[in-house]
Amino acid sequence: QVQLVESGGGLVQPGGSLRLSCAPSGFTSDNYAIAWFRQAPGKEREGVSCISSSDDRTVYSNSVKGRFAMFRDNAKNTVYMEMTRMKPGDTAIYFCAVTLRGLAPRWSTPRRYNYWGQGRQVTVSS
Repeated sequence: QVQLVESGGGLVQPGGSLRLSCAPSGFTSDNYAIAWFRQAPGKEREGVSCISSSDDRTVYSNSVKGRFAMFRDNAKNTVYMEMTRMKPGDTAIYFCAVTLRGLAPRWSTPRRYNYWGQGRQVTVSS
């Protein structure tokens, strides 16, 4: 059974930092990618970042580039997203997702992903 165990997130003031983590299990693939998506109320799900399992290549949306960093700890089989200089517009539910098709140019398309986590609330407010 595939599981994506997410943790982290919460409430932070503008300009602050938070970390999200995602520990995937239950599937086997030599070339998969893990992404973070977010969805704010009334808005479509948006791809935030994605990392390749084969070479740790990472991509980001323009809205978070330079502020968010995604990285892997292979020993813990966990990926993290460090979110810094956060803005109220970052407020959303954040989802971890896995695609078995690897990292590709259309990485931010939700339907490419086979498995999803339950989501973590992130709120940026003073």
